[in-house]
Amino acid sequence: MSAGGGPVPPPPNPAVSFPSQRVTLPAGPDILRTYSGAFVCLEIVFGGLVWILVASSNVPLPLLQGWVMFVSVTAFVCSLLFLGVFLSGVVTQINANWNFLDFAYHFTVFVFYFGAFLLEAAATSLHDLHCNTTVAVQPLLSDNQYNINVAATIFAFVTTACYGCSLGLALRRWRP
Repeated sequence: MSAGGGPVPPPPNPAVSFPSQRVTLPAGPDILRTYSGAFVCLEIVFGGLVWILVASSNVPLPLLQGWVMFVSVTAFVCSLLFLGVFLSGVVTQINANWNFLDFAYHFTVFVFYFGAFLLEAAATSLHDLHCNTTVAVQPLLSDNQYNINVAATIFAFVTTACYGCSLGLALRRWRP
């Protein structure tokens, strides 16, 4: 009995005080049947192409294209991990707000990839800039490097658009 004369209430159940996980994306291979899963796959494919194309141009402008390489490689690896977490079903084992994590991840990568796209476009636009070398005045980018950088710029834009679409879908899931 308590001092007030009534029975003592039982202590709260700690399991009830934790919110349940919130994820509206399916776990396992079913994620590949959703628009979000398809966009993550496209992000991986097109992001890998950006990475390969910039690397194959021999990175003639390391100050600009170094950031593009960093963003494309990091986003490629993180998107693979993100997809792997959903494919393996780990999202059902970890108590987290996966809808918010999905939104935060895609927002961050979208901002970085948009900047990388702009830097790649700037590097490509320097094609006609002539550099003074000891032998002769030559263009900054050879024709082959220019063509590769044009392709990298296009794929960087497409990848940025895929991350933007994923961001929009994640925002809809997070804030219904």
